[in-house]
Amino acid sequence: MINRQWLFLVALLLPFQALAETGRAGYVPPPSVVSTENTLQMAGGLLLVLAFIWGLTWLLKRFSLIPAAAAGTLKVVAATGVGQRERVVVVEIDNTWLVLGVAPGHVTKLHILDKPAVSSGDATQEHTSHKDFAVKLNESMKKDHV
Repeated sequence: MINRQWLFLVALLLPFQALAETGRAGYVPPPSVVSTENTLQMAGGLLLVLAFIWGLTWLLKRFSLIPAAAAGTLKVVAATGVGQRERVVVVEIDNTWLVLGVAPGHVTKLHILDKPAVSSGDATQEHTSHKDFAVKLNESMKKDHV
């Protein structure tokens, strides 16, 4: 009985790696999917996409192509840069236009204007110029057919 217990104890103490099957000769394991090269390539692609998005956003803001949402009665009518960080902004509140000087951390009221009414003279002049164009176009088309 002592021999069986002794044999069992020795079997438990033996490393199981000695009993494991050895690998086949010539077997090459597949390369790891998560490698330094793949990780750097993925990080570089991500940085490239983020740089593209940042650059596109900067361009849109720089050339004021992103429209500012008008909330309620407050609306930005026009804005122009007068310095590297200074701007003159025309803001409409109800029927009043405020001309504001805007600098980092400081806003100054420059002038107050009543909202200008749309002049009917400009609209009629534009309408007559369209009629003149239409008449000239018709005349040139008639000359081509004759």
